Amino acid sequence: AIRRYRELEASSEFNAPIPWSEVQPSDFDGLLLPGGHAPGMRQYLGSTELQAVVAEYWALDRPVGAICHGVLVLARTTNPETGRSVIAESRTTCLPKYMERAAYLATAWRRGRYYRTYPLYVEDEVRAALLSPDAQFLRGPVELRQRGTATDDGPTWVITDGRYCSARWPGDAYRFGREFLGLLAGAGE
Repeated sequence: AIRRYRELEASSEFNAPIPWSEVQPSDFDGLLLPGGHAPGMRQYLGSTELQAVVAEYWALDRPVGAICHGVLVLARTTNPETGRSVIAESRTTCLPKYMERAAYLATAWRRGRYYRTYPLYVEDEVRAALLSPDAQFLRGPVELRQRGTATDDGPTWVITDGRYCSARWPGDAYRFGREFLGLLAGAGE
């Protein structure tokens, strides 16, 4: 991961990102919304400029992927035609409450509210955006220690619903990446 990040740091695209106000959704084949936590993520997770771009992109019916806190961006993005979240009718997952709570309780003595970005848990906010949360929100197996790898998807949980792919946490990232790439590959079909 560190080596890959160093590669990113060397790229001109990484060092000069396009402002949300200049993004043209039709220029992209897929939209990937990464997660993250801590107060510094609020500018991304709560950006109304980003939500406007996401709403426009969602309407194009192209692949969308979100992992962990990234699902909040979709939950908070309003479909202008329905007045509801763009994922109101989708099956989804996100960072489960038990994982968020465990990370906070295990580290609060040292990191304070680092793992509590917002007063509401991610799962609670995402469920509130769904029309039938008990049927549409899929939490996955309770797992805190095992992560997926490049060759083992055993402990992972990824939900793909049409052209939308979601995952819970970094432990699901390998499988999430493969499934999202599959959506991109099939987008032209």
